[in-house]
Amino acid sequence: MSLTFNDFQKQNINFDIGKLKKACDDVLKIKGFDISLGIPHFAGISLNQIPGDPESTMGSKIRGVYWTKPDSTGKEVSRDVGIDESKYTEFVKDFRGTYFENVYEKLTKKYKLGRVRLLLKEPRSTLSWHRDPEPRLHIPIYTNPGAIMVVDNVAKHLPADGSVWITNNTKYHNAFNGGEENRVHLVACVLDYKFN
Repeated sequence: MSLTFNDFQKQNINFDIGKLKKACDDVLKIKGFDISLGIPHFAGISLNQIPGDPESTMGSKIRGVYWTKPDSTGKEVSRDVGIDESKYTEFVKDFRGTYFENVYEKLTKKYKLGRVRLLLKEPRSTLSWHRDPEPRLHIPIYTNPGAIMVVDNVAKHLPADGSVWITNNTKYHNAFNGGEENRVHLVACVLDYKFN
């Protein structure tokens, strides 16, 4: 089997990394990361919601359904709750006026998006080996050389340089942060993207 980076596709769109970092810092002053999920070393902030429904940004709705193989049997199990991603069409009013509002407007003109979140991966930690219902759009904001994403059997560092990536999260994957600083990406569910 030959390894391919096809599951990491850099997009023809770019954002200002300085403005992304400032927007992230501004959002964190308004609302800290939601750590109520009880997942060690992982947290999120929703940047969009179901119109008029702030509850759609809380609790398990930050994570959403995924599938994993938690033990040596290799049997796949479902975790968390299903989300109707197509309903997430309203930018959260508390974050209006930040650079993320501009990013959101540009991205929604180019892609059909579901939830758009800031996701935190704390230092020296990893996510489970899992797969998601749809691909994910990533814009790294804070990262370090030890922050790596693995899709299938291919590992890749996504730099924080304003680039936009779409990753094939419908395959088994994980992300780990082997560095000593937080990894923060803007991550969006992409509903209309097909991998070759």
